[in-house]
Amino acid sequence: MSIPESLKAIGRAGAGVNNIPVAELTKRGIPVFNTPGANANAVCELVIAGMLLASRNICQAWNYVRQLPDDNNLDQAIEQNKKQFAGFELMGKTLGIVGLGSVGVKVANAAISLGMKVIGYDPTITVNRAWELSSVVKQALSIDDLLMESDFVSFHVPLNDATRNMINHSRLQLMRAGVVLLNFARDGIIEHSALLNALNENKVSFYVSDFPSTDLKDHPRVINLPHLGASTKEAEENCAVMIAKQIRHFLEYGAIINSVNFPTVEVQPFQSGKRLAVVNANIPNMVAQISSKLAAANLNILGLVNKSLDEIAYNLIDVNSEISTQVLQEIAGIAGVIQLRVLEPLGLES
Repeated sequence: MSIPESLKAIGRAGAGVNNIPVAELTKRGIPVFNTPGANANAVCELVIAGMLLASRNICQAWNYVRQLPDDNNLDQAIEQNKKQFAGFELMGKTLGIVGLGSVGVKVANAAISLGMKVIGYDPTITVNRAWELSSVVKQALSIDDLLMESDFVSFHVPLNDATRNMINHSRLQLMRAGVVLLNFARDGIIEHSALLNALNENKVSFYVSDFPSTDLKDHPRVINLPHLGASTKEAEENCAVMIAKQIRHFLEYGAIINSVNFPTVEVQPFQSGKRLAVVNANIPNMVAQISSKLAAANLNILGLVNKSLDEIAYNLIDVNSEISTQVLQEIAGIAGVIQLRVLEPLGLES
């Protein structure tokens, strides 16, 4: 994919960025934004629906009624055969949640309200999410501990090297017989061949997923949905508004909120002078070199923010007056500088 020189930022109206070349964009000094939490309620509701679909055999019962003949024996046939669709209630069952981000926390709290026991695992849970989480949610010390205690397991983690095929044959064997697995996170978290064997052996009673696959979609106890997690009017609007605000604040003020490859930088609009945004390699002495170029041009620094993440650093520098093209060229010529731009308010209404 060719990335034009004019590109300033990438915005993903959703959480997943696995279809975006993040590493390449980072090297170019281009932030990638997403919208975690904007569609959390929509996904949460679908997870709860998935548990109900599985526990009450709703899909199978619906298909059974649809294929009944249109005759006077309908009521009799229903009464004779409805026992085969008897299910179980959610109340009192244990839900294990792997990943307690914006969606996982909402699912946990909703399950608590339904009378379920909830156990969660997330070693990287943020302070904000911890505050939102119900205090009765039990903490699992490991994924394996969670799997051994759960009647339902719902996954809410990104797909990366650490989570790819995290649920494999050995971990499936740790689970309770008849467990229900729910995957509304990403395809690839559960190893398909191992899951198919577990379904055929009745180790797993149902698999509910938002990511259909050819090797699983026709199994009688697999409920596949066509990636409907964020497909609500409300979620789509939330994501669009959220990403538009984030990109506008970046372009106007240099703020970085919800970027997957840049540090978080919360700043206020600048009142006077000019603001310079510089992306550089995260190496020593960069700020000093940039400052010396500004000082040599008799530009006074009114404010400076310097943040770093992994291999890059991001600087916002407010100066007292216009920055000449020559000074910008000198800063751009410093070894390690990747991107720089002078910020201008867009003049749009909030």
